[in-house]
Amino acid sequence: MSEQSDHFDLVVIGGGPGGYSAALYGASAGLSVALVEKDALGGTCLNRGCIPAKAFLETAAVKRHVDHAEDFGIETNGTPSVAFARTQERKQGIVKNLVNGIGAMCKGRKVEVFNGVGSLRSGRTVDIALGDGGSATITGDFVMLASGSVPRLIPNFERGGPIMTSDEVLDLDTLPARVAVIGGGAIGCEFASTFADLGSEVTILEGLPKILPGLDNDVAKVVQKSFKKKKITIKTGVMVNGHTPNDSGGTVVSFGDDESVEVDVVIVSVGRRPYADQLGLDGTAVVVDERGFVVVDEYCQTGEDGVYAVGDLINTPQLAHVGYAEAIMVIKHLLGESPMPVMYDRVPWAIYCHPEVAWAGPDEQQAKDAGHDVVVAKHPFKFNSRAMILGETEGLVKVIAKKRADGTAGQILGVHMVGPWVTEQLSGGYLAVNWEATVDEVAEFIQPHPSLSELFGETVLSLTGRNFNG
Repeated sequence: MSEQSDHFDLVVIGGGPGGYSAALYGASAGLSVALVEKDALGGTCLNRGCIPAKAFLETAAVKRHVDHAEDFGIETNGTPSVAFARTQERKQGIVKNLVNGIGAMCKGRKVEVFNGVGSLRSGRTVDIALGDGGSATITGDFVMLASGSVPRLIPNFERGGPIMTSDEVLDLDTLPARVAVIGGGAIGCEFASTFADLGSEVTILEGLPKILPGLDNDVAKVVQKSFKKKKITIKTGVMVNGHTPNDSGGTVVSFGDDESVEVDVVIVSVGRRPYADQLGLDGTAVVVDERGFVVVDEYCQTGEDGVYAVGDLINTPQLAHVGYAEAIMVIKHLLGESPMPVMYDRVPWAIYCHPEVAWAGPDEQQAKDAGHDVVVAKHPFKFNSRAMILGETEGLVKVIAKKRADGTAGQILGVHMVGPWVTEQLSGGYLAVNWEATVDEVAEFIQPHPSLSELFGETVLSLTGRNFNG
């Protein structure tokens, strides 16, 4: 580390997506920046979340392709096997390269990186317990809190042995034969999809009436139908009661009314809680609410002058790209550039299970509940030429638009997709929702053919009352 200063324009506590993007963006705007991170740069997303989980999902995708290679005229001459240790090795290589890349960018932009735990006290002073056992104290004109979140735990399922959270399961180097996933939300369904495609027997245990609660019903039905084809057992409306370890290193999970399932691994995936535990905050006006979130205004300002908070630490969508957006907004705000607050009801969402899910804006029921009369169109991928070529025809595109007084479709409110690579297709729908574009305006745009994305264009076109397909 280079010779350290003790005062900076901006001090950032937490090196995850919100923290490192604020540091790099702020440095590019000419600010002197200190970044305090107790672990590896990149935070949960890069080291124990988004990136490693998607690396596992891509291995699962390759396995699916090989399993169906003969459909494309490729002879594999045998049943493919999974060398999961190699999967783990590949994942670690991707993570290492990305972590090193962030470190190189910080060095290139002269961001001072402190490896340690930062705690805030009054006067925008940050005390740092350094990883090497030393300590440092620095100050900033502004401070950003970006300490992220950690997996939530549930009673009777303490970490250890076969009981894992998303942190531990991403370190596996052997493929478990039987997996129970407690929680049928986005993260739980991604793990369920991964292990089922790799050949594990998977059971999802969800306390609510359906998996992926909050999704548009038409979208959720596609995922549930696909999961059943994968032979994933889905138990909804059940509560887990506990587990009894067996002699082979696995355990028997009890749930519902005297039901049980014997598995090798249990993945507890019931959400994440904000991690303000080590931030100190003594003598400051920073408020932490009863759920553990740091309280902020629309510009992510805390109650302490000059102190902001972003990312999973505040009660906004727990998405890395939302952390990026908040970080950029904060830098612009502290520079006096009058940015627009993040419109959380219109951010892009993505779930990377198979089939993928992506959306922006309200679903059909949410739009109605908000008082809108709506016009809805939905088109399936089964008639899309590119989907047929890929052999991936499950899914649909659904567009929700305001109904005009004359009954025609007007402003596009929501775009919801499920199917092949929809996480890469959402951008057009996201732009339409956020620019408050009308059906007629978007229908003028040309989509490439053959492509998966043309299904979005065709769905919008159908809302004009005319269509050439479907």
